[in-house]
Amino acid sequence: MSFADRVIQFNRQLTYTGGPLPKGIRIMNPFKEHDNVMGIVEAFYHKYYNDNNQRHIILGINPGRFGAGLTGIPFTDPKRLVSECHIPYTGKTSHEPSSVFIYEMINAYGGPEAFYNDFYINSPCPLGFTSIDTKGKETNYNYYDSKGLTEAVYPFMVENIHKQLDLGIKTGTCFCFGTGKNEKFLKKLNDDHQFFGKIIALEHPRFIMQYKSASKQFYIDKYLAAFRSVLG
Repeated sequence: MSFADRVIQFNRQLTYTGGPLPKGIRIMNPFKEHDNVMGIVEAFYHKYYNDNNQRHIILGINPGRFGAGLTGIPFTDPKRLVSECHIPYTGKTSHEPSSVFIYEMINAYGGPEAFYNDFYINSPCPLGFTSIDTKGKETNYNYYDSKGLTEAVYPFMVENIHKQLDLGIKTGTCFCFGTGKNEKFLKKLNDDHQFFGKIIALEHPRFIMQYKSASKQFYIDKYLAAFRSVLG
């Protein structure tokens, strides 16, 4: 079974098994909610991961509505799926700023084939969350946005990090997107469970695009330098 087949199997079986979610929070599982997602997942991973090479892991936060929430591919919105990965997409089209940054960085690295040959991206929580206000408006929600949610999903996250390591992950170094709460949580989680030798945190793409877009090239260079420091 190839790396691709293991990831596809992992995504297909993903079902939330954590504790009860706080009121107003719902789980977002694109692999079960959208009929087209598993076809996209199969095409993407067979294209870039159809081998048995080991890869370094990058952990974000959790999937967002306009990227992986629609495509099933971390940090890949429908527009980038088509324009950068050349994988067909039918369904709701969206634009996710984080995806824009990631694919600019990936192209600077040498393109999707080169990047995905070395790295696998996912999240400590591979399923997303949304909050629904009293007017029915839905927005993205992070696993750390409330103590109750973090506690509810903690065992689910631990279980699924273990499963992702079994895909063929090099455990010496984990890269983390997010230098605030995500870094703090992942480092404490790693202290408790010893998943990785060390964690290197980088500013989250959403933060860069929202607050530091004028310095985008600086952060692309920072990402590449961090990756190359580990790859040699």
